[in-house]
Amino acid sequence: MDATGARTAHEPSDRNGPDDAVRFWERHYRSRRTWGGRANPLLAETATPLRPGDALDLGCGAGGDTLWLARHGWHVTAVDISATAVDRVRARARELGLGDRVVTERHDLATGFPAGRFDLVSAQYFHTPFAMLRSRILRTAAWALRPGGHLLIVDHGSTAPWSWNQDHDVHHLTPHEVAADLELDPAQWTVLRADAPRRRATGPAGQVATVIDHVLLIRRATGTE
Repeated sequence: MDATGARTAHEPSDRNGPDDAVRFWERHYRSRRTWGGRANPLLAETATPLRPGDALDLGCGAGGDTLWLARHGWHVTAVDISATAVDRVRARARELGLGDRVVTERHDLATGFPAGRFDLVSAQYFHTPFAMLRSRILRTAAWALRPGGHLLIVDHGSTAPWSWNQDHDVHHLTPHEVAADLELDPAQWTVLRADAPRRRATGPAGQVATVIDHVLLIRRATGTE
């Protein structure tokens, strides 16, 4: 919780067993009917001007970001705690002729992290109702960047009508608070963007609402290892 006693959006609830998390996300993705839909707009906005390379999609979910990156020339490692998610994203990539650009891996990021070095790591709405050492995972992601690589973190800055967390007293950590929690050396990692844009969004049942995103974009300096 924050200093006021309000729960933060990144703080877990009382449900914190790894088996509970796996069951939760398996149920969530087994009920999903569509895979590989549209990409998150802030991912597309950020990645479009970058030279394609190796990308890591943390919590790939239904695969919209993974497949968008692959279509635009990136080689993507897509990871999720749900075996259903990674299996179906891999299958969808093959259906679209993108199988040579997409590798899927099942990871509980609380206990393991994908191997490799990346030019882009994307963490889109990397929230969960379960215990997770989020800052440690994102710090590991920053260290997994190649020199000159980018870490994009997009968090919820407001509670949408379709959010699984409907606690309107929740404190959504600001991009600057997220950056501070990462404790990265500013001589090696530069914050390029830290803001809270608003946009009109459509929920899974067609609801439309104005939402706030918290956007943090960090670049690892060249010449660092």
